[in-house]
Amino acid sequence: MSLHRVFADGFSTKPTRGSQIFWLSLSLTVAAIYGILFLQQAFANEYVVQDDARQHVFWMRRFLNPELFPDNLIADYFQSVAPWGYTTFYRLFAAVGIDPMLLAKLLPFGLGLIAAGYGYFVSMQLLPAPLTAFLSSAMIQQVIWTHDDVASATPRAFMPALFLAFLYYLLKRQLAPLLVTIALEGLFYPQYVFVFAGLLVLQPLHWQSGRIKLSQNKKDYWFCAAGLGVAVLVMLPYALTASEYGPTLTAAEARTLPEFNAGGRSRFFYDDRPLYFWFAGGRSGIFPAFRPATLAIGILLPILMRFPNSFPLVRQITPHIRLLLQIIIVALFLFFAAHLVLFKLHLPSRYTAYTLRYVLAFATAFSFGLIFHGGLQSLKRAPSNMFKRLWVWGIAILAGVALLIYPNTVPNFPRANHIQGRIPGIYEYLAQQPKDTLVAGVAGEVDNLPSLTNRSVLFSREYAIPYHVGYANQFRQRVEDFIRAQYTRNAQELLSFIRTYNINYFLVERSSFNPDYPDSNWIRQYPEAVNDAKANLEQGRPVLRRMVNPCTVVEDREQDLVLLQSRCIVQRLES
Repeated sequence: MSLHRVFADGFSTKPTRGSQIFWLSLSLTVAAIYGILFLQQAFANEYVVQDDARQHVFWMRRFLNPELFPDNLIADYFQSVAPWGYTTFYRLFAAVGIDPMLLAKLLPFGLGLIAAGYGYFVSMQLLPAPLTAFLSSAMIQQVIWTHDDVASATPRAFMPALFLAFLYYLLKRQLAPLLVTIALEGLFYPQYVFVFAGLLVLQPLHWQSGRIKLSQNKKDYWFCAAGLGVAVLVMLPYALTASEYGPTLTAAEARTLPEFNAGGRSRFFYDDRPLYFWFAGGRSGIFPAFRPATLAIGILLPILMRFPNSFPLVRQITPHIRLLLQIIIVALFLFFAAHLVLFKLHLPSRYTAYTLRYVLAFATAFSFGLIFHGGLQSLKRAPSNMFKRLWVWGIAILAGVALLIYPNTVPNFPRANHIQGRIPGIYEYLAQQPKDTLVAGVAGEVDNLPSLTNRSVLFSREYAIPYHVGYANQFRQRVEDFIRAQYTRNAQELLSFIRTYNINYFLVERSSFNPDYPDSNWIRQYPEAVNDAKANLEQGRPVLRRMVNPCTVVEDREQDLVLLQSRCIVQRLES
């Protein structure tokens, strides 16, 4: 089969079975290649862990050994907020001996393949041409692997595959699998059930003769009612169950907390940059990260659709294309609703960032397909024009290559946000200590200890997620108590801290006793305790500083870190 025939059949709205298998296989191949690149990163070193897995996955090692992380605030909190289906999924694999942290490294590969398949089939419902379906699937893979959502293996990692599955069954009007998909979404990533419900509500509405009209088909209403019924049922437990860590913060409360303002761990507000807040804020904006850049091509689709004579493939676009507009409408509605009831529906950007990326992924694929197909049709009208043939094929090949190899130009592609642990000696030492060992410190490496050593930490920056009042208050108290204990010049205050929290080890940087350290570290978002620390540093050496040399059990000079044994500290201060 000639190259021209392959591409020509790829644009056929009545493709052969062989053509469909070819383009679907190519779609899955692209997904597999990206997935393999991800796996190479994930298994590059013994001490590699995905950023968000440090929050949402580490505690599930309790399924393998219930003695891990005993009475640990952080592990208990993240276990309490994990959706039931997500927890059960990992629990089932743990029951047959599969380490949750290992599963978290393998899972994204499979989720990427599922998303690739459903992306292909959704595209075929919107524009039934296998080549554009392949491009849609490839663009979806670029969206997935230029962000770390799927790579995280957290609840939101399941969203792309389930979202695309929902769209497919919605377009095909297949009720049973649609209901299953809604239920699964509620069990794995419940906030996106609102997106599903919004799309269901819009289904009986049609644009006809310049007016919105209701469907005359009763089956449309039964279909939507069934979907909404499942949505309500799966969300009911979340609505009726109160968190043991108290209510979520209000917008007014969040504004008073340093964590949500400039320099904070969970910055949300940008009063000095209102446009950034509404359009590009990571938690507050409509489109916080425009990646991949090739999505910009999708903006051309509405323009191209106005010129069917130049781009004949436009005529093959099905009425289902309105689904893309419906997704935009629902996403924007939920975005503003989330701002109105801030944090009750979690983060506003979650409703637009994900959905709009997939809308643009389809739009980009269709735009490229329309342009390329238009070029092929022009060749048919002038088959002997060699210059035109070279021009069309040259542009098509260059554009296609650019579209597919673009990720190679993105630094650290796939953007899995893997974290490389840098203190193996300290990890190995702590992993050999009793399972109830508790470590305290403000150094960045404390973030990695639960995942890489299976030992608890009192707190760390990674776990400073202040959305529930009860958790946030306890967490803040611990950080402030530690700051005062690390920099106190009163031995009794340090001893009291150790006994109150049953601290076994301190992981500290030698440089943390320099006068400028408190203002350069993430703890600056606790200004009262930091001011006390700076005052103590100005007046003399803190007690803990004097314990560094005699009580260090492991040191990593390259990372400027020392692990201090609390038992040694207590003995020296009491002697």
